[in-house]
Amino acid sequence: MALRRTLVAALVLAVIVSLGAAPAGAEIQHPRQQWLRDSTAGLFLHWGMFTAPRHLDCAAWEGDVTGGGWSPDYWVDEARKLGASYIVLAAFHSRLGYARPWPSEIPGSCSTKRDFLGELVTAGKAKDVRVMLYMTDDPQWHNEQGVETLDSAAYSAYKGRQVDLTTRAGFGMYSYDLFFEVMAKYPDLAGFWIDNDNEYWEQNHLYEQIREKRPSWLLSNNNEDTPIMDTVSNEQKTGMTPAYDYPQAAWTPMPRLVEADYKLPTTGDWWYDGGSHPVDFRLSTGRYVTNAGSSMKSLMAETPMVNGRFPPQQEEFNDFMATWVPPIKASLQGTEGGGYMYGGMQPGFWNDGAHGVVTVERGGAPSTGRVQYVHVVTRPSTDLVRLRDNGYRVTGVSDLRTGERMRFSQSGGHLTILGITKWDTYDTVFKVETAGQQHFYDQSALKATASSSRDGHPAGALVDGSHEVYWDSGAKLPVSVTLDLGRVRKAAYLAVSQREWSPTYARETFGRPEDSARIKDYRVYVSDDGRHWSRPVRTGAMRSARGTQFVDLGEQRARYIKLEVLNTWAGAQAPRFYQELQIDEIRVAYDYPVSSGDPVPLEAERQHRSGAARVEPCQACSGRAEVAGLGGGSRNAISYRDVTVAAAGDYRLQIDHTAAAATSLKVAVNGAAPVEVQVPGDNTDVPLSTALPVPLRAGANTITLSSDAAKGPGVDRLAVAPLPPASYVPKTTMTVEPGGLQWAGPGQQSMKVSAKLRLDADDALDQVRLAPVAPAGWTVEGAPATAGTLRLGQTLEGTWTLTSPPGQDVTPADIPITAAFQVLGRSNTVTRQVRVRPRPADRVFVREAEDSRNQLGSAGITSCSPCSGGQKVRNLGGAPDAYVLFEDVVVPEARQYTLFIDFTVNGDRSYFVTVNGGTPVEVKVSGVGNNTPYTTSVPVTLKAGANTIKIHNDTAAAPDLDRISLG
Repeated sequence: MALRRTLVAALVLAVIVSLGAAPAGAEIQHPRQQWLRDSTAGLFLHWGMFTAPRHLDCAAWEGDVTGGGWSPDYWVDEARKLGASYIVLAAFHSRLGYARPWPSEIPGSCSTKRDFLGELVTAGKAKDVRVMLYMTDDPQWHNEQGVETLDSAAYSAYKGRQVDLTTRAGFGMYSYDLFFEVMAKYPDLAGFWIDNDNEYWEQNHLYEQIREKRPSWLLSNNNEDTPIMDTVSNEQKTGMTPAYDYPQAAWTPMPRLVEADYKLPTTGDWWYDGGSHPVDFRLSTGRYVTNAGSSMKSLMAETPMVNGRFPPQQEEFNDFMATWVPPIKASLQGTEGGGYMYGGMQPGFWNDGAHGVVTVERGGAPSTGRVQYVHVVTRPSTDLVRLRDNGYRVTGVSDLRTGERMRFSQSGGHLTILGITKWDTYDTVFKVETAGQQHFYDQSALKATASSSRDGHPAGALVDGSHEVYWDSGAKLPVSVTLDLGRVRKAAYLAVSQREWSPTYARETFGRPEDSARIKDYRVYVSDDGRHWSRPVRTGAMRSARGTQFVDLGEQRARYIKLEVLNTWAGAQAPRFYQELQIDEIRVAYDYPVSSGDPVPLEAERQHRSGAARVEPCQACSGRAEVAGLGGGSRNAISYRDVTVAAAGDYRLQIDHTAAAATSLKVAVNGAAPVEVQVPGDNTDVPLSTALPVPLRAGANTITLSSDAAKGPGVDRLAVAPLPPASYVPKTTMTVEPGGLQWAGPGQQSMKVSAKLRLDADDALDQVRLAPVAPAGWTVEGAPATAGTLRLGQTLEGTWTLTSPPGQDVTPADIPITAAFQVLGRSNTVTRQVRVRPRPADRVFVREAEDSRNQLGSAGITSCSPCSGGQKVRNLGGAPDAYVLFEDVVVPEARQYTLFIDFTVNGDRSYFVTVNGGTPVEVKVSGVGNNTPYTTSVPVTLKAGANTIKIHNDTAAAPDLDRISLG
């Protein structure tokens, strides 16, 4: 043992001497990463002493593992069923007893005599499945089960000095030694999967030493982008629409290696807890496919029992994957995500409720004619799929599973796959062959300038051809970028590749607020000389979505194109992303590819026309034509005489139209009275869409379009689909101020409430009304906010004064703020509540930490069911900007008060309390478990009227904060 200890110590010293103090540097791409880049998935195994049934003795656990028939080949074979090329073994885990499944000569926690890790590495190597070892940074759960799992005395004797393993520094030293032991014992290991950083490791250059000792090994970090790591892993993301589209929550741009690590069982712990938990096949296969569509690796967590076997429902899923994946293997392995830096068509939401992703074959430049795969994960309600083609000219489409050749049409920037009758339950995959991208100007021929740029990220990055170098607006909005084409040229559309460094929607990750730093409202201008600009040729909102986004310009001829970004989707609650904009590339196309094939159904130019209605060219339209000349009444009309549906009922009718100014259409179905439809204005050469419900009979129907306006819109095409489910509500964001539980003083009280509703989806809201619903006895001052229609990105705001009943104290009330609207003729509502509670009699002031009136700096709000308002502020401390500032803390008189602080903490930590900018006072607290609220107090001297109280810790992590009160 002494000899072994000496060897490990000598190894550490030698590496330190050879490295000196070399800084960690980001290695975005490196040959050692190639095997993981070639992978689609991995298998994540949490397995240790506290796997159910829990063992409190290491030897007893090992005996039951061996006695139960544990076999490394079983894990390797199950991984292969999933299409996983690696296993991450998490036994040295803070919640599993810090078990080490290998014989260790370093005392400190459970270590087995049998070399389970070595056996697994050997078995994996024989079947081309690599093994990575999970390592935790965190000692906080050392006595969670009522027994001490970390042996400080034994490790102190081993080191010849006193070391407390229950502290982060002591645990960091212990685990640091384990890294070197593992490197020495297991040269065939593939690397370490590290669950966050430990300060001791960083101070002693652990990662640089691993690079020196094992240069072929990978390093992965959980939920942090540590530059020296090969991989960023994103843990258990939720809240996406649809739920399976995991990459929507990711915040790391390509080509950085990214994992999505998530549980396959939909309930229960990350480890086997004794329960039988289901696996949602739909959710799990959707994640698997959408991750591949963003070049993310699916690290799927299963829960082995003590004997190593998986519960039956997980085995069932593995067996299913063993037969489901092989027919589409070519589309998932050896491919990259499409619609990003590797080229490919646009992923995301498509027509008629369809959603999916694109993968592309590797090899060659993104513009070349590589095979692409269109993965339809959510099938449309019709028999066709229509997606943006990103300039690729399509030469053939086939069903990858069956080999069936598919009919298709291509024009106006879209590929439409027609006549689909065979749908896979989870992923219908179409193999799309192309002749490469067409009609884009070469980036080297363009120049770019911007009204604002951050140092090191100039506008020239927009046209340099690289997605690894980007332009940054320098936190300035509005901002504009101007593209110089070199001379007056045709321009048909812009392809805007924004940096994929933010999620697509507002969310929080472990208390860190996040939001979409993507373009929302924009305007586009053109000019021949760069000084005299046209009126906007496009005004609109861009989806908050991953992948390249497109701005059709109509038929323009100009030398200069200016894209003015008015705002982004991110809100002020996420300061890291608010008013930040980064764009990798903007490309300019002068035409759209066209492939011969069947026409798209219900194109206007193929229908019966009357009066002045006529066919005109329209480059951006389906079939490159539209019908113009509507207006002046029903004599100028288009009649669709064969709109066929299988069953009678109400349907969604989508009209693709063009108009320079707002106008209207009349829609008559089967001779019934026409319905008037408002049409927004934008560009006469660019189609927009409006949808409405219409009653159709089984078989053929006639739909007639006309306009009573002086100048009606142009009509590109119709699309008919079943109405979405009655429960369907387009995605919205509704914010209410004040946010957080409100505490009211004695007597009658009034409060100002404001709300904002934003539409985040393409389907419009009609007849929108936003207002509070007053509880009994309360009064509302202020009229409802209303809007006839809300389209993508548009908002509706209102402000009201709410007053409680007179002559009495406030009683508990949950006041709904409700947005009522119609979607396709159906009534829907979205509601947020203002929660009001009476202030305790022994308090003169109470406010929640999560109250929207507070400033949070870089801290963030997270849920906490036992906390007073169901939330708390997390990630306090550790930096000067991670604080909670309570402003307008109003007290009746100047004197000393008792400040009560409600918090949660696991271990020993400190707050600093600063009153009115004075000297900070330290408040030390202790606790067990981050879900148990505690209260501490400190005296503070306040002035009469408004005060400020700042809760912070500039140098070390602070406890989570629930609320403050004064007594």
